Amino acid sequence: MAIQAPEGTRDLLPDEAAFWDRFCATATEVFGAYGYVPIYTPLVEQTELFVRGIGEATDVVSKEMFTAISGENLKRLLEGETLKAKKRLSLRPEGTAGVVRAVVQHDLVPQGAPPVKLMYAGPMFRAERPQRGRQRQFNQVGIECLGAEDPTIDAEGIIMLMRFFERVGIERDNMRLLVNSMGCEQCRPAYREAVRAYMEQHSEQLCDTCRERMATNPLRAFDCKNEGCAAVMANAPKITDELCEDCAEHYGQVRALLDGADVPYMEDPTLVRGLDYYTRTVFEVQTGDDRAQNALGGGGRYDKLAEEVGGRPTPGFGFALGYERCVLALQDQGMELPSAQRCDLFVACVDDSLRAVAFQLVQQGRDAGFVCEMDHQHRSLKSQFKLADKLGAARVAVLGPDEAARGEVTLRDMATHTEALVSLGEVVDELGRALL
Repeated sequence: MAIQAPEGTRDLLPDEAAFWDRFCATATEVFGAYGYVPIYTPLVEQTELFVRGIGEATDVVSKEMFTAISGENLKRLLEGETLKAKKRLSLRPEGTAGVVRAVVQHDLVPQGAPPVKLMYAGPMFRAERPQRGRQRQFNQVGIECLGAEDPTIDAEGIIMLMRFFERVGIERDNMRLLVNSMGCEQCRPAYREAVRAYMEQHSEQLCDTCRERMATNPLRAFDCKNEGCAAVMANAPKITDELCEDCAEHYGQVRALLDGADVPYMEDPTLVRGLDYYTRTVFEVQTGDDRAQNALGGGGRYDKLAEEVGGRPTPGFGFALGYERCVLALQDQGMELPSAQRCDLFVACVDDSLRAVAFQLVQQGRDAGFVCEMDHQHRSLKSQFKLADKLGAARVAVLGPDEAARGEVTLRDMATHTEALVSLGEVVDELGRALL
């Protein structure tokens, strides 16, 4: 049996690969208007980064990370050795921790400097059970802004994400924006204890996982997909009732800015986003259906993360969106991926004696910036036309012995089927005029 892609991964074939490129280009254009610039971080980081940044008790760290290990280090482990921290590596399960690590390591936000706005795109890895909209290797596009704690950063980030979704074609009526506040280190500990006490009162109605979460991370119970747990947690204490004065004011300003920008949203006091680093604003954009994997993207504020990875206090805000989830949403709306194939000019030969001339003409067209192709398999003229049609060629230049002797070609418009004799030296110029 032929080797296949690992479970939970898939190939982006040419049409989708081209769509991914356009998807990222749109993100660069939309996010660039808000001052975001690209950054690329390694696919593999020290495991400690995710343990400290995301949280050891989160499902992402405790269950879903892939360990990356060399054969030499595996041998050491099997022999009972303990690896140093710099040798304990994991494939990145999300993008924020790596970007914040890069900001801290390279001091991209010096004391007193304006905030740095960064965007990224690429694969992430989680050992999850593969299903529709959830893979073990998946692609994300995200942004991170470090160095500003003002609510305007939160609001513009949320607005920017909604603008992006609309630009790639996801209909506004097919999305809902949920917002919440997670509080801060002043008000969240008391809230966490209130949730834990509530869960203990209803422990018999909770699943085994949520009973474990009571001790380690009770707020994660809000993310549980078990219907019984969801029903219990729906009546749990609300964080918005426990916010300190500063957090309540910050949350109110974010909502006021969204209202002023006419961005509709729903407050969801159970929204926690599942990662320990979030503080204050959290949000999520979901599709309008009720399927389990309906989140297109989301994020929030993480004002303590830079300190967690060894940097100075630096407030942060960011989000990530799932490319595969967006494609599913677009396909549910009836979108078909556009063809990656494009051909401006196909040069066909009546016989093999003219292949060298055809080759030169193809190079001239490419040098002028056109997508040009010719037959490389010695096909018949009829088969060459079939190939040109399959490639979607706009024009076909037919080289015949008589025409070539006169320094001419027959140029056919494949849409109208009209033909004209054109000088060999004028083919590229004529192609430019026709296509423009």
